[in-house]
Amino acid sequence: MDQPRDMLQALTLGQRLDRAIVAYPDNEALVYVDRDFRLTYRRLGEVVDQLARGLMGLGVAKGEKVAVWATNIPYWVALQFATAKIGAILLTVNTNYKRDELAYLLRQSEAENIFLIDGYQDSDYVQTLYDLVPELRTQQRGYLRSDAFPHLKRVFFLGPEKHRGMVSIPELLALAPMTPPEAYATRQAELNADEVANMQYTSGTTGFPKGVMLTHANIGNNGYWVGAHQGFGPSDRVCLPVPLFHCFGCVMGVLGAVNHGSAMVILESFDPVQVMTAVEEERCTALYGVPTMFIALLEHKLFPKFDLTRLRTGIMAGSPCPIEVMRRVMERMHMRDITICYGLTEASPVITQTRMDDDIRRRVESVGRAMPGIEVRVVDPETNVPLPAGSQGEVCCRGYSVMRGYYNMPDATAKAIDAEGWLHSGDLGVLDADGYLAITGRHKDMIIRGGENIYPREIEEFLFQMEGVADVQVVGVPSRKYGEEVGAFVILKKGADCRPEDIQDFCRGRISRHKIPKYVAFVTSYPLTASGKVQKYKLREKSAELFPEASR
Repeated sequence: MDQPRDMLQALTLGQRLDRAIVAYPDNEALVYVDRDFRLTYRRLGEVVDQLARGLMGLGVAKGEKVAVWATNIPYWVALQFATAKIGAILLTVNTNYKRDELAYLLRQSEAENIFLIDGYQDSDYVQTLYDLVPELRTQQRGYLRSDAFPHLKRVFFLGPEKHRGMVSIPELLALAPMTPPEAYATRQAELNADEVANMQYTSGTTGFPKGVMLTHANIGNNGYWVGAHQGFGPSDRVCLPVPLFHCFGCVMGVLGAVNHGSAMVILESFDPVQVMTAVEEERCTALYGVPTMFIALLEHKLFPKFDLTRLRTGIMAGSPCPIEVMRRVMERMHMRDITICYGLTEASPVITQTRMDDDIRRRVESVGRAMPGIEVRVVDPETNVPLPAGSQGEVCCRGYSVMRGYYNMPDATAKAIDAEGWLHSGDLGVLDADGYLAITGRHKDMIIRGGENIYPREIEEFLFQMEGVADVQVVGVPSRKYGEEVGAFVILKKGADCRPEDIQDFCRGRISRHKIPKYVAFVTSYPLTASGKVQKYKLREKSAELFPEASR
């Protein structure tokens, strides 16, 4: 483990990649088993530099946002570092987003650029963008003027195909010579590790998603320690079937590996057989996933046929892990050094992590100890007074990893980070005398479906737009498969005729699939407190009675 003087480093993401290139130029950096795609650290650096110079050649300035709406394709990681090297801000877009969600993100973030692929599952990304920005079909590329999105200047297609108004990847790479090496070097020399490098949108209980601004130092250091706590080194090979648009992928995964010269074995999306194939063929030593992913692997009929003996560590995060699942992962998947992480996007994201020498009880009954450079405390949610060990309260953290703030939302930022610099998580937890944190509940009404955070207020505000809906309350319905599913309790306007499938049809194509209520109940009233507040916990209890099939 590094000495205390190396605990935090004031490096940009580009400098972290360059350090790995110098130390391990011929080590594999990026591997895709399904297409036999391989890049060494030296070659990855060359692709990153070519993309970065192409972006500069098109006029992408320091501080501009560059949105990426794509699955885990090979150019994703290169773009993460190319944007960082020119001082642009990588804006990650959830692959499940539909039209209205993308429109909100582009407008609220004031994004100047967006990269996209053809689409994902039932979503046509190209058509969605043409619907939102019809000017793309008629205006000169690179000189976009959109009425609906006045900040948007450039649209890029992540592939060789040509689309009206979009710059393809081959065209972008060909523009690299427009930026002299000297100008590129000057741009990099102007950068500071405390500048924003990444923006990710996270939902809130009081409204629509907020853009979390994260600096080079925030996520670079967090990624370093996530990897260090797994014992990563240049001989490790990390299998990443988790989405790169999420901190789990682009920080804990990519930066966890790059900081230590490890190889990234990436899958475009999660598929149990593809994951086991990648682990076996590439002799992976680490695997990331949420508990439902590990369960899917363990219970797959082909599981016994794969050789997973090279695995030793990895991360399980996103939702609590049952002790029996952890035991099976450690024994049957050979991941004796697997770790558990807890955090939130606003904290870059990892706040606590178990260590490789923690016993199995610690790994399932706690989410570990504070990361180096981060303070953790539990406070009374009403008074903000710190509580003694063993007491339940709201989990707060302070340190290098706390976000710069929410983009263009100073009031929301002030509510999240108090005057003393403590970030309030909204989660309830207990710290023991040894500093181990256990998450005991949620102070807010967030739903966690298979590791994906869903905020009821966002869905409620969307459903209020539906004709015939007088009121709606969204809660988590207990689910054996996903932990929770989305449930909606709807009060209809007088005379309205509506069925559960009508509610679901209204959502399709407009909000992400995982946010669409799986269960719908029509009611005439809600349980209320004396002050008139809806008692959501009673609705959750009622949902377990109404929809018992969810937990079977």
